[in-house]
Amino acid sequence: MSIAKRLVTLLAAAFVFTSSLAADSPVLRVAYAGSMGVVMDGSAGPSFAQAHHAAYQGIGQGSYALARLLASHQLQADVFVAITPGPMQLLKQAGMVTQAVPVASTQMVISYSPHSRFAADFSAAAQGRKNWYDVLSEPGLRLGRTDPAVDPQGANVLLTLQLAADYYHRPDLLQKIAGAPQNPAQIFTEASLMSRLEAGQIDAAISYLSAAQSHHLPTISLPDEINLGDPAMQGPWYDRAAIKLDNGKTLKVQPLVFYAAVLGDARQPQLARDFVALLQSAQGQALFRDHGYSPPRGNAL
Repeated sequence: MSIAKRLVTLLAAAFVFTSSLAADSPVLRVAYAGSMGVVMDGSAGPSFAQAHHAAYQGIGQGSYALARLLASHQLQADVFVAITPGPMQLLKQAGMVTQAVPVASTQMVISYSPHSRFAADFSAAAQGRKNWYDVLSEPGLRLGRTDPAVDPQGANVLLTLQLAADYYHRPDLLQKIAGAPQNPAQIFTEASLMSRLEAGQIDAAISYLSAAQSHHLPTISLPDEINLGDPAMQGPWYDRAAIKLDNGKTLKVQPLVFYAAVLGDARQPQLARDFVALLQSAQGQALFRDHGYSPPRGNAL
């Protein structure tokens, strides 16, 4: 898909929120990882807009897709908030980001719909009475995930399943649950994934804990060896995982840390700096915590 067509798809799929202020108010545009929609458009953005007498527009989609659109100037924003270092490194190479700071972190979990006909099985798995991977392998179960070529969450689903195959000594686990890496029957936009789960359109997802808790969805915790959330496991476990896509790209585990940065072509640079400062502040950290996010980890990029 061309960048222009991807932009049209992005803007059609993105949830865009504009605070209800006067038309002549300055507008802060924030592009963010699609899993962050609730905390960004429901809390941080409106709070910031009210305090700064500004309007806020949020654009949520896969972090790599956004990074490529921003780098090619097919999309303009003042702030970029992404998960894992990769998307930010892409923009640093393009000269659009000077520094990106960690603002939150998360881990991978199994999230499921309380409306699913498999809900009782997932509940049993959460209590240790069933294996979660056996439930996900049930015939007719609808698993949702995002495109691993454009979204870190989609990549992390495959890496989690590959590590689980090793951890549980189930060599066919990845293929049995996910099928092909870019299986079209399972792939949805990141911005819509949790909403589809809430509505019961899909039964389960392998997702970020922060996204599931933001949407008040039940989850099944995963061992540190496979949840990608423990930096101490990077060498002993996470570095074992590697997935090669049809386009030749190889996926590797990167820290599940959310980074925020002011973009080089920001039209509201001061508001952008203030917004990043909010995310780092005690108020911002409380918002993240209330929506199921863990504290930031690691250093600035």
